[in-house]
Amino acid sequence: MKKIFIGTDSGATTSKTCGVFEDGTPVTLHLAQSSTNSQLGTRAVVEGWVEGVEKFLRENQLAWDQVSGVGLAMPGPYQGYGILDRSPNLPAAFAGWNFLADYSEALSKKAGRTLHVVTGNDGNYGGVAEAAKVRGDKKCGVIMLAPGSGLGAAYISPEGLPLDGDTLAGMEAGHMPAPLQLLGLPRFTCGCGRNWGCYEAYASISGLPQYLEHLLPKYPDHEFHQSPLPLKDKVLSLRTRAQKGDALALEIFDHQAKALGIHVANLSMALDAEYIVIGGGLIDPHATTEEFRERYLGGIRDAAMPWLFPVQQRTVKIVTATLGELSQAIGAALVALYTSRK
Repeated sequence: MKKIFIGTDSGATTSKTCGVFEDGTPVTLHLAQSSTNSQLGTRAVVEGWVEGVEKFLRENQLAWDQVSGVGLAMPGPYQGYGILDRSPNLPAAFAGWNFLADYSEALSKKAGRTLHVVTGNDGNYGGVAEAAKVRGDKKCGVIMLAPGSGLGAAYISPEGLPLDGDTLAGMEAGHMPAPLQLLGLPRFTCGCGRNWGCYEAYASISGLPQYLEHLLPKYPDHEFHQSPLPLKDKVLSLRTRAQKGDALALEIFDHQAKALGIHVANLSMALDAEYIVIGGGLIDPHATTEEFRERYLGGIRDAAMPWLFPVQQRTVKIVTATLGELSQAIGAALVALYTSRK
C-alpha cells in the first residue's frame, strides 16, 4: 500500500487539496476543491479542509490508511507557529486561532490515529513545489519571486525546506526598500503602509496606479487622458495593452522587470541560490504572448546581471514557474513529506 502526503492550500473562499507519494511525485495534477466558508467561523473552515482531503482521497481511489502526513499552506501573519494573527482576508475574530491544533485534531479523528501535520506560509510552500520541479535531484538553493496583487517571495534550501524565520516572517522580501536612485522613480507607497519604496510597490499589480500617475503625463496623446474608465479598469487593461504594443504599458512593465531584476541581485548576494524562479501572471503562457514574456524575463536578467558576483553571473539561472495553482498544495504536501523523515 503506497503511502501519501496530503497538502491543503487554504484560501479565503476556496481551499485546494493535492498530494504526493513517498518519492515526492504528485498523486495527480488535478486539485480537489472545497469551500473555505470563513464567514461561518473557524469550525466550518476546518470542516472544509477535511472535506477537501476526503474528496481528494475519493477522487483518486485512496484511503485514510495511506495518509502519512498533511501540510497546510496558510496565509499569514501569525502570532506563533500554527496560530493566526489578524489577516486582511479573514474575519477579525480569527486572530489568535490555533488553526494547526484544530486541524490536527480533526484529521486524527478521521484517520483513527495521530497524523504528522505541518503548516507554513502559502507563498513559501509554493516555492517548495517550484523548487522541487526546477532542480530535480540536484541539491541547490532556489529563490522564488511571484508578482501578483503583491510580491510573493520564498527561499528554499538545498534540503527542500523554506526559510520561515524566527517569527515566521522570513522572506517577506517584498517589503524591503528598493534603491530608488537605480530605478529612477519616486517613492511609491506600499499596501503595507510604508512609503520608503517597498519592492512590492514597484514589481506588482499594487503599484500600477502609481506608475500610471507618474508616467501618464509623459504620453499626452494617450487615450487614458480622455477615457471614462475607472482607474482599476485602466490598471487591469495594462497587460493586454502592453502585448498590443502600447508604449505606456510597455514602459511600466519594463520598469517592473528592472525592479525585480535588481531585487534578484540583492537576494542573490544574501542567499546565493543557483535558481531564481519567476512566477505570477506576467509569465502565464495562457495570458501572455511569448514575445511579452521574453521581453519581461530579459529585462529581469539584464537588470540583475551587473550586480551579481562574477561567479554568479555564470551560474545563476532565471527561469519561469510552471506549476501555477498547484504549487501551494503540492508544496505543503512536500513539506509534510520532508519533515516526516527527521
